[in-house]
Amino acid sequence: MRLHWACLAWEIFETIALLAVAVMVSYLLPPSMWLVQNILWYAALFVLLRFAYQVVSWWVERIVVTDKRMMMTTGIITTKVLMMPIGKVTDLTYERPLMGRVLGYGTMIVESAGQIQALNRLEYLPKAEQVYDAISELVFGDKDAQKARFSMIKAQRLARRKPMVG
Repeated sequence: MRLHWACLAWEIFETIALLAVAVMVSYLLPPSMWLVQNILWYAALFVLLRFAYQVVSWWVERIVVTDKRMMMTTGIITTKVLMMPIGKVTDLTYERPLMGRVLGYGTMIVESAGQIQALNRLEYLPKAEQVYDAISELVFGDKDAQKARFSMIKAQRLARRKPMVG
């Protein structure tokens, strides 16, 4: 999964505000100041390109959780992979601010034995409650119960695919 789009909220606000300032200043400048207007519009183009880079960077960033490890890949030009074995997790904390409740994201703090790992704080995590429950089950749950649960989920999915009779 990728991070929630709300992590781009400040960049969206900043880009809109800077473009609005550029339009207002351009409107107020007299036509004789064409050089300043050109520089202003090149600056506005730079702001748009910067925003596009941030959106693409958000788009390629992924979080993967398996039964063995948690991974996060980041980077457009140079890819960086952060990894933490599930077995090293000693504690999970789940936070959900007011805006997180409204928009559907949260923060998960992952603590490990004796050291700070690369994935110690995952902010703007979509469906954080479900991810927290799944990771808690993987780390702290009973392995036999976990296998039975996953087989029940498979059975429910198969049952939903079949048309109901009657």
